Amino acid sequence: MLYVAPATRDAHVKAALAPLDTIAALAHSDAAHAGRELRTALTDPDARATPADPVMKVPLAEPEANASPREASDDCVLTEECIDQYLWSVYERAPKVDTIKVEERIKVTVEKNGKSRTVTKTITKLVNEDFTWKDPDAAEKAGMSVAQYVIGGMDQAFKVRLYRLFRALDDAGLAPGMTSGFRDDYRQSIASGNKAATGNSYHGGSRRGGYGRGLAADVVSVKGETRSERCSSSERMWKWIDAHGEEFGIGRPYLDKDPPHIAPIDGKEYADKRGVNRKLAEKEGTATGRDAKAAKSPQAVLQRGAEQDAL
Repeated sequence: MLYVAPATRDAHVKAALAPLDTIAALAHSDAAHAGRELRTALTDPDARATPADPVMKVPLAEPEANASPREASDDCVLTEECIDQYLWSVYERAPKVDTIKVEERIKVTVEKNGKSRTVTKTITKLVNEDFTWKDPDAAEKAGMSVAQYVIGGMDQAFKVRLYRLFRALDDAGLAPGMTSGFRDDYRQSIASGNKAATGNSYHGGSRRGGYGRGLAADVVSVKGETRSERCSSSERMWKWIDAHGEEFGIGRPYLDKDPPHIAPIDGKEYADKRGVNRKLAEKEGTATGRDAKAAKSPQAVLQRGAEQDAL
C-alpha cells in the first residue's frame, strides 16, 4: 500500500508545487527501471512531435477491467508506468457523456395587426451527447492505443500532479473520473460545447506543443447511481479542488464557465484566466499601444518588479 504520512505532507506539497520541468526530472529518475521504449515515448521531445513513430506505439499496461483506481495503485511507487496506469483507470471509469447546447430553427405562426404570418425562430435545447467514440477514433488515426493516446499525450510533470490530486480526491470519498486527457487537433475539431479553437487547446493542440505536452484535463465525479447524483457529486468535487487544488499545483482556470477543466496553476492558461496576466490586464486596462501588449506578458511583470527594486 502507498501511504502519505502526515509528517511528510509538506514535502509532498512542495513537490507538487515545484516547476513542471523539475517534477518531470524527478519522475524520470524514479522510472529508471521502466522500459526504454516507453520512457522514450513519454519524455523525448522528438518522439512527442511524431505520433506515428513506432516507438510511441508501445501500449501502456492495461489495468484489470474491474479494478478500481485504488486497487490499481495500491502497490504503486512513483514511476511513470505506475502513474500512467492509475490515470488510465481514472479515465476508464468516467462515463463519456455531456450535456450540450444545440440550436434548432423552427417555424411559428404569429399574429400582428390582425394578420397571421409564419416566421422562423432559433431556439436552444439542452441535449445529452455520448462522446465515448471520440478518443478511440482520434487514437486510431494517430496509430496508438487509447491509453497511449489519452494518457501518454499529457505532460509528464502534469501527470504527477494529477496522480497526487486524484489520490487525495479518492481519499476524500469524491471518486474522481477523467473524461478527457490529451487531445490533438483532430480530436479538438470534433469536440463539442466549451472548447478552444483547433490547435489552441491546452489539452495538447499543435500550437501548445502537441503530443506529450498536454497541460489540461476534464474531471467529474463518478459517485452516485444516477446522473443527477453524479452531477451533485461533481459540483462538490470541483469546490474541493477550488479549496485544496493549490496544494497539488492544480486549479480550475474557468471556474463555472467550464467546471470540469483543470490545469497547472503555474501554467499559461491559468495565468491568462485567473493569474497574473488577467489581474495585470484589469489593473492596467487603460494602457494603450505597446504598453498594453506588454501588460499582458509575465515578462513585463518581472521587468517592472526589477525597476521598482532599483528605485
